[in-house]
Amino acid sequence: MSTGPSIGYVPGVYDLFHVGHLNVLRQAREQCDVLVAGVVSDEMCHQAKGTVPFVPLEERLAIVDAIGIVDATYAETTPDKRDAWAQVGFHRVFKGDDWRGTERGDALERLLAPLGVEVVYFPYTVHTSSTQLRAVIAASRPAS
Repeated sequence: MSTGPSIGYVPGVYDLFHVGHLNVLRQAREQCDVLVAGVVSDEMCHQAKGTVPFVPLEERLAIVDAIGIVDATYAETTPDKRDAWAQVGFHRVFKGDDWRGTERGDALERLLAPLGVEVVYFPYTVHTSSTQLRAVIAASRPAS
């Protein structure tokens, strides 16, 4: 019985694309046969983080697709990872280890376990984040 290729899913906003994004995509690529990046929509980002990305969804999808690490991109338009799973059919989902052992990480594991999906954690790139970049940009803008 063939189990087919292992499909990995790496969700993220991918706003202000930086080395942390690159690192997680490269690490995920090594652990699956097919890699799909779930790019969170502007609306879902606002709902989850209270901010709207600087870069519009269509451009973020194009950037992630163009770097040549992922096999496909998927626009996440709902907060439920089961919706993404129903569309993509992934076996593993990759998250930063800042999620490990947290309420949201544990909830994700419980949500996906009945579907046979493994949650794999990677070291979080502490020195670079879109949140930090956004703060620097905001601080450099003249007051209006």
